[in-house]
Amino acid sequence: MADDILLCRVDDIPDPGSKGFEVDDLEGFLVRRGDTIRAYRDSCPHTGVPLAWAPGNYLDSDDALIQCAFHGALFVIETGECVHGPCVGRSLEPLPIRVEAGAILLDASSLDDIG
Repeated sequence: MADDILLCRVDDIPDPGSKGFEVDDLEGFLVRRGDTIRAYRDSCPHTGVPLAWAPGNYLDSDDALIQCAFHGALFVIETGECVHGPCVGRSLEPLPIRVEAGAILLDASSLDDIG
């Protein structure tokens, strides 16, 4: 659709793995595990800092959970819910994506609501 922004191809993200992106003023990241691909705003719900350990690296050492580099909070890939750390019970902010023909697309019409 005209309101979609191509973020990357599914094959551009390791399985499991993650990849950061920036669209206008929105900084976000994608996480992939098998057929599950989710997008979240790159902002910890505890302090608002970016989560990555290094560019594109958002997962813990086991590639099982999203991990905040600042204080080690752990988040479920599929839901963004914090299950360990100072923000337990809070969640990462999901971003509206869809996968079509191997492309990961962000719904640009929602950027005003997100930004």
